Amino acid sequence: MEDEKRNKIASEVLSNPRNQQEEIQALQDTLYVLGGKWKLPIINSICNGNKRFRDIERSIPGITTRMLSKELKEMSANQLIRRTVIDDMPVSIEYTATDYCRSFGDIILEMIKWGKAHRSRLKSNNDD
Repeated sequence: MEDEKRNKIASEVLSNPRNQQEEIQALQDTLYVLGGKWKLPIINSICNGNKRFRDIERSIPGITTRMLSKELKEMSANQLIRRTVIDDMPVSIEYTATDYCRSFGDIILEMIKWGKAHRSRLKSNNDD
């Protein structure tokens, strides 16, 4: 079933004849928008309900304030997150995932699944 599903997706996504340059460009675009150490953890944090800067920062071990600020700006420019200023006293800012960001939720779930299987595989090979 997995091969059948994979073949169906491949036939929908890949051109016939294959255009390697187009495929590589698409991969590079994806890695540009999602790549790096912090973007996926930030998306995960926001999708898990953390909306304020400090809550996001606290939920991601090792990220610096400066790096989080930089990544949030890039992600906002790429329409992955929405930055909303709430005019209370004091003014607060909330970050939410856009529908565009949520459109690759299945990809993230597959990455988590693969990562868990990979870690388990490495661990079981080390136990031998």
